[in-house]
Amino acid sequence: MATHVEEELPPKSTITCLEDGQEKGTTEAIEAPVARTAEDKSLVLKQDLRIVPLCAGIYLLCYLDRSNIGNAKTLNANVHHDLLSDTGMTSYQFTVALMVFLVAYAVFEVPSNYFLKKFSPSKWIAFLMFSWGAITIGLGGAQSFASVTAVRFLLGVFEAGLFPGLVYYLTFWYRTEERSIRVAFILASATLAGAFGGALAYAIGHMDQASGLSAWRWLFIIEGIPSVLSSVAVFFFLPDYPETVKWLSVEERALAVERLRIEGSHGHGESLTWAQAKETLTDWRLYAHYMIYFGISVPFSSLSLFTPSITAGLGYANLEAQLMTVSPYAVAYVVTILVSWSADHFNARAMHSAVFAAIGACAFMASALLPATSYQQRYGCLIVACSGAFSCIPPLLGWLSSNVHSTAAAGLAIALNISFGAPGQITGVWIYTADEAKKGYPTGHWVNAGMLFFVAAGCVALTLYYRMLNHRILRTGDSSKKLYRY
Repeated sequence: MATHVEEELPPKSTITCLEDGQEKGTTEAIEAPVARTAEDKSLVLKQDLRIVPLCAGIYLLCYLDRSNIGNAKTLNANVHHDLLSDTGMTSYQFTVALMVFLVAYAVFEVPSNYFLKKFSPSKWIAFLMFSWGAITIGLGGAQSFASVTAVRFLLGVFEAGLFPGLVYYLTFWYRTEERSIRVAFILASATLAGAFGGALAYAIGHMDQASGLSAWRWLFIIEGIPSVLSSVAVFFFLPDYPETVKWLSVEERALAVERLRIEGSHGHGESLTWAQAKETLTDWRLYAHYMIYFGISVPFSSLSLFTPSITAGLGYANLEAQLMTVSPYAVAYVVTILVSWSADHFNARAMHSAVFAAIGACAFMASALLPATSYQQRYGCLIVACSGAFSCIPPLLGWLSSNVHSTAAAGLAIALNISFGAPGQITGVWIYTADEAKKGYPTGHWVNAGMLFFVAAGCVALTLYYRMLNHRILRTGDSSKKLYRY
């Protein structure tokens, strides 16, 4: 077992490199992935088969239940059987209902991660899942702006804890260089949900007036039921911590714990104390991560909710507009997986995020500059924009978690990071306005372009800052301080 520990401790040799003036060797040592033994690889594969598909499925259902309101807005609007027509809502009131969800989302993210550690991941996530599934079904019975808004607020309360909870949960099982690709598989399930949601909305659209219900009501009912039923499976089958599971042998459990001794969270770790909270809250470099995540949250939110509206403005009408949302999300799914694998493989999360944020920004800018009637070109831009925006997020989250070094602090920092994204998501619901549909939504595209350029610049600036801090640590030879990753 000692062999594994020795392989995990590169920082000391890294310090020696810089003291000898070998700057290039230092950079390589900082960025090189940790070598893995055959036992290590076998253990990780075993964990992957148990954890990643289940977490991806959970987030797919969460995202489906969150974003289906965008489909409900346009579903069968040509015969006035859509969400807005049946409830008497205006476009402005629809946007308010979207914003209320995000307000609740921001407020309840941080406490949710605390309860995940307190009650165990399987119990807490199953509770959240059952709750948001039941609320989604209830949304199918909404009759007015007030009822839609109230139910969306409750949906935000219970969905708030899932994504930061899953990111935090992975820190109990995986090392830093292993997390981004797994976060990517989970987050990419959101793009898969977008593709699947569009196809499902197209099919459910043909159920209009079945049993006297509009198709958008059936959409919420049908998509909420799987979350309720799946919560039972999550309660029994989602593993909590490596220390407690029965499907690992004694030797595998020992290896799982030892490999995370340096850079992982621990099931037996103490709950968050005020001293740790204060230290995390006053670590000002983390706020640079939070601001970058604010920037990426604007396009993430707007694309999640308004892709059906954007495609409807590209010459596609009625149910066809639902179907045309499939391609942007399907391509984004593949790109997100590949980018995250590359970011982990080369241990270069910041630069991958910067490059693909810039690509997404250029696609949004091109879409804003093209004539409103250039439907095919703008549809191509939408596909590239989705791929660029979505693929940035897993490396950004992996980058943050790799620079927080205690179990309790990681849970708080991850939750704060995503909470800071909430104002960005609120911004995202206001930038695609109905009165710009015939113009091609230029304001929304310009805002998203600006935010993604901000993300790219922020990644580069924070990378340079971390490089400076690392050189300062290595010059002083202080081996008690951990090097920052980028």
